[in-house]
Amino acid sequence: MATQPDTRPRTVVLLQFSGIGDLIWHIVYFKAIAAQSQGGRITVVAQPSTLVKAFLGQAPWVEHIIEHDHRPRRTEKRRGRHAGLTGMWRMAQELRAGKYDRIVLFSGRISRGLVAALSGIPDRRGYGYRWLQRIFLNKGPFIQAHPGPSVAAYPEASAFAVAHGFADQWLRPTLEIPENQMIAMRERLKDLPRPLYALAIGTSETHKQWGETNYARLTEALMQSGAGVVILGGPAERDIAQNILAQVDRSCHHHLAVITDASVYGSAAILKLADACVGNDTGMVNVAAAVDTRTYVLMGSRPALDHDRAHMTMVNAPSLRELPVAQVVALLKGSTD
Repeated sequence: MATQPDTRPRTVVLLQFSGIGDLIWHIVYFKAIAAQSQGGRITVVAQPSTLVKAFLGQAPWVEHIIEHDHRPRRTEKRRGRHAGLTGMWRMAQELRAGKYDRIVLFSGRISRGLVAALSGIPDRRGYGYRWLQRIFLNKGPFIQAHPGPSVAAYPEASAFAVAHGFADQWLRPTLEIPENQMIAMRERLKDLPRPLYALAIGTSETHKQWGETNYARLTEALMQSGAGVVILGGPAERDIAQNILAQVDRSCHHHLAVITDASVYGSAAILKLADACVGNDTGMVNVAAAVDTRTYVLMGSRPALDHDRAHMTMVNAPSLRELPVAQVVALLKGSTD
């Protein structure tokens, strides 16, 4: 008996934002769109700084990943391949070659609408809260820009997904971890005492960094209470991690692990295994919440993240540098008592 052709649209989704946390907030909606797309799969366009290939490269619902080299981080000191008008044209031609039926823009930017129009994709959807972007879109409904004081990316993505029928309600960001990573990291952490706290020390911007000395004092205070601590970062945080370690009393080092060499899913497994996580406003705190770990985000006076109030607590102060170590210690101990 012949199988019926799959008439669902061949779909590409484009993420405007550049951070790991931004990607984590959107994955549940990307997956929901894939379920309504040809073959149950989609192509994802996202900036390299989101680590999209590491997070989604093996996802069964992802057909292809296109890295949108639009705006490299300032530290890279180079022009992106997709920057400027020439770069926009280049991206549009890459999309045109994919022969997609539908493009879903998680963006309110005019430029992303123009790229979609230049690609020739017949079904073009985006936030459309700027009338200029609507010129390039042809499928509503459009949404309003997020009016609240919190970070806008997640509520706008949620409102958009619901408006277009990709989800029937706002979905909490979640992340599934491969079992082999859980096994490997459980073995790596097996000698550390409980409760176990993960410190997410990385950040892409210096004004979000709580500071090496603060993390060293926090590490000491937690270990002196008998707890275990994982200082967690990526290769870019290796020097910061070693500077923190150098300031920690050596008598406590047997309660401590410094891990900066894990894969993104290895880091996610560590966060899953921890009793609580505390860290800068960075991608890894969003990963921690997405794997159901109690998470404390050191924010200072910046806009809050309010997408997962069950797992995330904002830790505020007049400024980040004024946030006292004692306050963070009390919160962490309270979370595991």
